[in-house]
Amino acid sequence: MGTRAVTRAIAVVGPTATGKSDLAVALARRLGGEVVNADAMQLYRGMDIGTAKLPEAERQGVPHHLLDVLDVTETASVAAYQRDARAVVERLLAAGKVPVLTGGSGLYVQAVLDEFAFPGTDPAIRDRLTVELGEVGAERLHARLRELDPVAAENVLPTNGRRIVRALEVIELTGRPFSATLPRPGPARYGAVLIGLDRELEALDARVDARVTAMFDGGLVDEVEALIGKGLREGLTASRALGYQQVLAAMDGAYDMAEAAERTAQGTRRFVRRQRSWFRRDKRITWLDAARPDLLDAALALLDT
Repeated sequence: MGTRAVTRAIAVVGPTATGKSDLAVALARRLGGEVVNADAMQLYRGMDIGTAKLPEAERQGVPHHLLDVLDVTETASVAAYQRDARAVVERLLAAGKVPVLTGGSGLYVQAVLDEFAFPGTDPAIRDRLTVELGEVGAERLHARLRELDPVAAENVLPTNGRRIVRALEVIELTGRPFSATLPRPGPARYGAVLIGLDRELEALDARVDARVTAMFDGGLVDEVEALIGKGLREGLTASRALGYQQVLAAMDGAYDMAEAAERTAQGTRRFVRRQRSWFRRDKRITWLDAARPDLLDAALALLDT
């Protein structure tokens, strides 16, 4: 099985549980490439089971970049990810290797492939908004964001307090809508080919449910317990990840672990729908049915068009 001459980047995107990681590895093996992670939660060391991080044995010898680069106490930053991911992509291209960017964090993918500049920050404004977040909650601040910038509100989860604070900070700091700072798709950097994977929604929901069951059966609670000792509760980003948030709440007595699993599945199914909506807006993506038996050949064919 030989390699093919490809000198541009590839992005494999789409909702959770479609099989992006497996296709990315298959493409990298066929093309002599390497995988670049674009899943925000897989940046974290020790968050393996709950993020469905591909085990070492299933990477089939393909090098993976930007996995396990943050402690759970650190806050994931799109700006830092953009810097680090572009450096990896450019190094791989310079070495004649194909970067295969993959993950379901749409903003992270866009940060690499689109023109995306980050406004400055004002600690005083951010601190004031953060205090207010703690006092009134994320939904109240999200309602304010919806009034000031409906486009941004549509793209920020009502539960994502950190992103809501950042959006309101930028609006106050610049006098412009936060949405004006978001990337607008044009020709993708690095000549990237964007491949989207999706499945019938009913099948996708079933895969999500099976994945969550496997996570809880496979030691997610033990993983969370180990990460608590490393500061998980103090991590602004990591502690809010799907699965981890629900297990922490169960440990605190909010409900039992069976309900934690059900809430994780429900939350993941909702997240899948938001991912689908996000990625479907990008008309550069060519969509493939992830269930098709000739998926790898179909993806390779897109590189010739």
